[in-house]
Amino acid sequence: MRDRLSEAIKSHDVEFVDIRIEDKTNSWVNFRGPDLDTIGSARTVGGIVRALWKGGWGYATFNDIDDLPRRVKEACETAKLVGRDKTYFAPTEPVVDSIKASMVKDFRNVPLAEKKALMEEYNRIMLGYHEKIQTASVRYADTFKTVWYANSDGTYIEEEKPDVNIIVIATGRDGDIVQNGFEMGGGPEGYQTIENFHENARTAAKRAVELLSAPPVRGGTYSVITDHEMTGVFTHEAFGHLSESDFVYENPQMQEIMVLGKRFGSDGLNIVDNGALDGGLGTHKYDYEGVPTRKNYLIKDGVLVGRLHSRETAAKMNEQLTGNARAVHFQHPPLVRMTNTYIEGGSAKLEDMIKDIKLGVYALKEVGGQTAMEMFTFSAGYGYMIRDGQIAELVRDVVLTGNVFDTLKNIDMIGDDVGFTPNGPGGCGKGSQHPLRVGLGGPHIRIQNCVVGGQQ
Repeated sequence: MRDRLSEAIKSHDVEFVDIRIEDKTNSWVNFRGPDLDTIGSARTVGGIVRALWKGGWGYATFNDIDDLPRRVKEACETAKLVGRDKTYFAPTEPVVDSIKASMVKDFRNVPLAEKKALMEEYNRIMLGYHEKIQTASVRYADTFKTVWYANSDGTYIEEEKPDVNIIVIATGRDGDIVQNGFEMGGGPEGYQTIENFHENARTAAKRAVELLSAPPVRGGTYSVITDHEMTGVFTHEAFGHLSESDFVYENPQMQEIMVLGKRFGSDGLNIVDNGALDGGLGTHKYDYEGVPTRKNYLIKDGVLVGRLHSRETAAKMNEQLTGNARAVHFQHPPLVRMTNTYIEGGSAKLEDMIKDIKLGVYALKEVGGQTAMEMFTFSAGYGYMIRDGQIAELVRDVVLTGNVFDTLKNIDMIGDDVGFTPNGPGGCGKGSQHPLRVGLGGPHIRIQNCVVGGQQ
């Protein structure tokens, strides 16, 4: 493959060209209610050529990899049609590398019938847990992707990327009240990460039933403690996207806000994006422009010190490369994307964070949300009231809302217990590219004066 890519690239007549080819095999099993909903397997092969000329990009995507020189020519011709300005593209040292996957149990060797039987076991556990469980669903998926990347700088990279994930969801109903419990698992280490998931299925069903009798949280302003998952989604959605430099470069309002050197929090607040994190869901040795990934501080001791870049945005903003050009599939050019974004651990123990709260909320297991510039709204899977320094009753319908910059300043304690959201289906979305694997996590954090929506 290296010779084929190198030979094709030689035919280019522009400033820069790269080629990325992917060979992906995957399988899936989905149960909805008592029935098997979908099951299957597939293989997809394809690639993309990018060409850069006078600041303009040309692309050619394809499924047939037999005529790569023609695809390079097509991308170059397109780039010359749109290129009109100066090219900004940061230099990087060329690399030649091969990254092989290592799985304890290779899911490609597990028959589809065996995967179906195991998912059915999990589904039956949830459906049979309690009379108030109305329905359940199980979603399993595995993917093994081999990626070849080469560019006109002389870089050539081969990488194998395995991924397996599962989510089990139990839905309980009591009259007009409907509540869900869910558990996720998996990872790049192999099929064994989703075996023995029976207890997780019971936990999902148990939580769904318990939430049926839990009262809604009363809306108000509280001291709030978030677990690893809620901390992670807040960091990623509310702050991480604001650190993607293509967004900042194209948005004058955000340029005025996201000024390097500006203080956003206390001295102990550190936010990083780390594409080299060991075992992270967003970990890669190189990004999709051949740039080595690394640990990038976005906030250091409360001060904005960095942002995330592609080779183009780093050159335009005269900042360091960070290794954050990523794409979901071969049909897409890389964009500036997060990898593993999290708040670093502090020194506080969870019990010390709780003990001096008179009335507060402990929010756990994020279930999604939305952001609009610096405003955010996130929903927790469930929560507990904190009363007189003790965790009290279970509550539901916990929604956190606010301004990200005010919220960062209101973080007054950071836990010493960094954890990450387990693998599951889905991922980050941006520019029609979804779902991209990213790592979400962090420590428990305590936020003062946090607005919690709920029953009035």
